Amino acid sequence: MRQTAVLVVALGVSGVGALAHADTTELGKDVFIKLSQPSCTVCHTLADAGSAGVIGPDLDELKPSRDRVVNAVTQGVGVMPAFEDSLSAEQIQAVADYIVSVTSTQD
Repeated sequence: MRQTAVLVVALGVSGVGALAHADTTELGKDVFIKLSQPSCTVCHTLADAGSAGVIGPDLDELKPSRDRVVNAVTQGVGVMPAFEDSLSAEQIQAVADYIVSVTSTQD
């Protein structure tokens, strides 16, 4: 009986984690496409977002790590502006999660 209860709790927690991840990546996609100003799509190519920007790196090819995205979005890189004053920490984390989730599974 105790093993069954532990299994049910473990399954419930993992399901909640999956839902939270889906919400985070959905928010991240919104940040990438429309909430950031200027939009990330203006400069970056990312197939999942339907963007074909040529100013910044092609994220599908670069496949950046989560930390790299967080640092770039927060502090800016080269001509890319810093977004730490215009996006919340949650939005920055979400866009990083989104980019990593859609680029890490590509060949």
